[in-house]
Amino acid sequence: MDSEHSHRNLQGGGARAAVFGVSDGLVSNVALILGMAGAHVSAGAVRLAGIAGLIAGAFSMAAGEYISMRAQSELMLRELDVERQAIRHEPEDERRELAAIYKSRGLDAAMAEELSAKMMRDPELALETHAREELGINPDETGNPLQAAGSSFVMFALGAFIPLLPWLFTVGTAATWWSVVLGAVGAFSVGGALAHFTGRSWLWSASRQLLISGIAAGVTYSVGHLVGAG
Repeated sequence: MDSEHSHRNLQGGGARAAVFGVSDGLVSNVALILGMAGAHVSAGAVRLAGIAGLIAGAFSMAAGEYISMRAQSELMLRELDVERQAIRHEPEDERRELAAIYKSRGLDAAMAEELSAKMMRDPELALETHAREELGINPDETGNPLQAAGSSFVMFALGAFIPLLPWLFTVGTAATWWSVVLGAVGAFSVGGALAHFTGRSWLWSASRQLLISGIAAGVTYSVGHLVGAG
């Protein structure tokens, strides 16, 4: 019963960034590598494109996650500061506001007034309560931009390296097919892992990820073939 009601803390951003990072790295680089392979360029050009895609994508994902999480964290901290000032300078207004929230959630008037009064006696408890009840945030969990950026960088690079690996040891058709196989296995595995966080069927999640990756790879391979032939 306990395991059914346990929750994972994803608010810090690291877990979310890791999952999306490895997924994006795999999908984008397998599509890029197969697009280049479809154009029948040299193995060196494919390797260069794959390495460039890995590095550029990892830095781009990390920068995007950092900026996004930093902005989110700063917004939360600003809202908390506004609430802190209101509690300090207008405590009675904030108490009535909290009592109104409790009443709207089904507490009778007397209990709502008593509970709100108790909460307001401790400024830090009052801030935490207002943040949760009014703003819907946890003051202790405003996000970790560096954790999100680091997770995104590492996991994107890991996902992007999977389809690039064959081109470090072989070339031509063999490398292309190995990229397809490793990309498919990677996509299926990432989709199955994603089900651990979402609670959805692992087979459905894995199949969806495989389908999306396959479409992206197929389209870019076809475009690369057409452009290369032209």
